[in-house]
Amino acid sequence: MSDPTAPRTKVAVITGADSGIGRATAVRLARAGMDVGITWHSDLEGAEETAEEVRAHGQRAAVARMDLTRLPVAADTVDELCDRLGRVDVLVNNAGTGTRTPFLDLEPDVVREVVEVDLIGPFLCGQRAARHMIRQGDGGRIVNVTSVHEHQPRVGAAPYCAAKGGLGLLTQVMALELAEHGITVNAVAPGEIATPMTGQEDVDVHAQERPGVPLGRPGDAREVAAVIAFLAGPDASYVTGASWAVDGGMLRMGPQAGSHLGSNDWRRP
Repeated sequence: MSDPTAPRTKVAVITGADSGIGRATAVRLARAGMDVGITWHSDLEGAEETAEEVRAHGQRAAVARMDLTRLPVAADTVDELCDRLGRVDVLVNNAGTGTRTPFLDLEPDVVREVVEVDLIGPFLCGQRAARHMIRQGDGGRIVNVTSVHEHQPRVGAAPYCAAKGGLGLLTQVMALELAEHGITVNAVAPGEIATPMTGQEDVDVHAQERPGVPLGRPGDAREVAAVIAFLAGPDASYVTGASWAVDGGMLRMGPQAGSHLGSNDWRRP
């Protein structure tokens, strides 16, 4: 018989946790003692590998497919994982997509897909998770993974920038409205991170040169996961409505310059 006074294991649901930042976050939160719900879109094998890593840390893992182009039904996956794991204390809206298409060449269907996945999907998943957290009665954490392009533009990424900028402001509204329920909402804004989305997986980031990034290299997914884990944990209980850049200083340069400069000449006056 379970002890009702024993500390309750927290549950995190992480969208797009089959690789990259999502997988690194799942493993980091498992290390912190959380059970993890994992969503995937096209890589079931990757999601199962993430689940095995979570279980290797002694935590439960549940895997479910989520297609954020199928809204609003895709958000049902949050309810499904909450049911399977018993609750939800942390939601990490990590799943995302983008395009490299000039503004004048964009087709409406492409714009619609990016906005649905990167903005409307997190909106609906956030609603579902927050409702569970409110019913549970002991607060919660929502972390929206945006991008440096929440704050600054990039050529060829109009719908991505629009969606991530919108998600940044949505984060602030959510933070205001959910605070009375003890739910904090923050954004994490990565710069160039070595993940499949940027065509860099399992690379040594310290061996990659990025002259236009002040720290001189791309980031590792685990560096982003560490910030997400802080925001999802007890030490961030008074932090809400903020956007945390994890970008090696790229925003101080401007993302367009930071990822495209070919030399270190900018370092000299």
